[in-house]
Amino acid sequence: MTGTVTLVGAGPSGKWLLTLKGAEAIRRADAVVYDRLVGEDILDLIPPDAERINVGKENNHHPVPQDEINAILVRCAKAGKNTVRLKGGDNYLFGRGGEEIEYLKENGVPFRVIPGVTSALAAPAFAGIPVTHRDYCSSVHIVTAHARAGKPLGINFEALTAAGGTLVFLMGLTALERVVSGLTGAGMDPATPAAVIENGTRGNQRKVVATLADLAAKVRAASLHSPALIVVGRVCELSEELDWFTPLPLHGKTIAVTRPRARAGTLAERLRDLGANVIECPCIETREPEDDTALAQALDAHWNWLALTSPAGVPALAHALTRLGRDLRAIYGMKLAVIGAGTAKALAEYGLTADLCPEIYDGAHLAEALADAMQPGERVLLARARAGAPELPEILAARGVDFADVPVYDTVYRTDKADLLRQELAAGTLDCVTFTSVSTVEGFVRAVGETGLTGFTALCIGASTAAAAQKYGMTVKTAKNATIDAMIACLLEE
Repeated sequence: MTGTVTLVGAGPSGKWLLTLKGAEAIRRADAVVYDRLVGEDILDLIPPDAERINVGKENNHHPVPQDEINAILVRCAKAGKNTVRLKGGDNYLFGRGGEEIEYLKENGVPFRVIPGVTSALAAPAFAGIPVTHRDYCSSVHIVTAHARAGKPLGINFEALTAAGGTLVFLMGLTALERVVSGLTGAGMDPATPAAVIENGTRGNQRKVVATLADLAAKVRAASLHSPALIVVGRVCELSEELDWFTPLPLHGKTIAVTRPRARAGTLAERLRDLGANVIECPCIETREPEDDTALAQALDAHWNWLALTSPAGVPALAHALTRLGRDLRAIYGMKLAVIGAGTAKALAEYGLTADLCPEIYDGAHLAEALADAMQPGERVLLARARAGAPELPEILAARGVDFADVPVYDTVYRTDKADLLRQELAAGTLDCVTFTSVSTVEGFVRAVGETGLTGFTALCIGASTAAAAQKYGMTVKTAKNATIDAMIACLLEE
């Protein structure tokens, strides 16, 4: 049976400008054929077992020719795969989507099209430029300024000048001087406001606003690079007044988030909301063990307390109980101790309330608080990572507490984003890396190596995490409390 090919417009940057319908199509895909400018966080939506095919194109460099892309789509569909063709921006706006659909139709392949947000509208909006405004203009004209090598642009500058609307030129940075001379040669006033926007809608977006006559020189002075677009028209006068994105407190900062993917969202999204360019690079992940014998044996004994040391441990414990044919009633009667607010919140999602939470969220303070709260003869069951930090059991043992340390999940290091992290480090564009546990530090170092770790700030959630980062020579800042709120406050203080 022939599969369906769905063209999905990925938008201009990350998943925050991807449509819900597009995200749904990606999550259901058996194969994804994607372009160069699709955001990493969108690619992370692809199912782990789906076939991934990178057909990325650069200016005048097409490692996978269009004919071959067409053939790939047909091959995937004929193999019965639900295939997504993932394209930056919108499929039908200079994306050759129409050509691909024609080829699919000729070959009897069913297809669907899910539009995407185009950078032609989104980038100006993030730069404070409304492409239409009734006090300035009533039309917008989107033009490709890309030409084949050695060929003229083929733009009717006279018609564009006469139209009197806002002009948006895509893929035109290398042709900026020709665009300017073409417009002024067709009679456009050299004093017309204009702008170039680099990395539109991303946290590292930059812009240059000038007169048409001065634009090229100012863009060269600012060293703007592709991807970038050109906006020409009086609406560019509004750029400073209506700019909401550039003033955000973390705009221009590139921050890597190393938390496990299941936990990264809260921190990453809050950083994006503050204007940061966020790179989600999970350096660890949690995996539940295949053998739950240790937990089963522990549950046959009597325990007065259950201690949980991470939000990940809560669902891991619940899943282990299910595998054992049991449920949360197995911990009935135990008092619940948690390492911090995040773990308490995870418990609350199961309808459970923590009985004890230390003022300082780390293993050492949890151990001391437990030892102080327990009555003589009481026993505590630790349900945590197999390779958990040693402070908790060491202090409990020193205080004479009877306990069992049972693994409910394993921490596994990930290196699949290593190349991306190394590129950022080599380019010197990484401002900050966030670490929410000792294991995220170790995972990061395993991914990128132990050298060259001084060009960024390591933002750490607590003292033990900071000590791990300092061991590798990183420049460290430590949040006042072991919470995401405190980490963000620490960044904003800078």
